Amino acid sequence: MAEKEKKSKKSENAIQRYTRETIGELRKVNWPTWPEARRLTVLVLIVMVAMGIFLAGMDYIAHGLMNLILFGAWA
Repeated sequence: MAEKEKKSKKSENAIQRYTRETIGELRKVNWPTWPEARRLTVLVLIVMVAMGIFLAGMDYIAHGLMNLILFGAWA
């Protein structure tokens, strides 16, 4: 009996093993509910917009400082 199990495991190729293990892991995932998913998606979008505005502001300030240092001191 043990020899039969060994043969079935050996005949399984890497793709089949990967697929079987992936499906097994996906069954263990605690998936969010739709309201949770929507709330988290909105939160991610808000953070992305806020970070975009922050980085654009920092870029504008850095650009102004570089212009002041490079061109303003000699003008």
